[in-house]
Amino acid sequence: MHITFSTKNRHPFINNRIKTELFSYLGGICKNLECNPIIVGGHKDHIHILCLLSRKIALMKLIEELKTHSSKWIKTKGQQYQKFYWQN
Repeated sequence: MHITFSTKNRHPFINNRIKTELFSYLGGICKNLECNPIIVGGHKDHIHILCLLSRKIALMKLIEELKTHSSKWIKTKGQQYQKFYWQN
């Protein structure tokens, strides 16, 4: 499964300070949901995730979990991330 989504209004929140840790965090969410990540990457304003989709979870649920948990997590990483949101 190739999943891609962007930050709200394509704001460049994903900088060098946070990107490696964010990509790892997103991969961990996939692993926990038995959707083994192949590669996680992205750029300043969007994410790409290539993973295997488990038979135990719907694609929309996986995306919901990725966005919800990573959004809450990134807001704990500093004042500059307090207004972080993913696109709807």
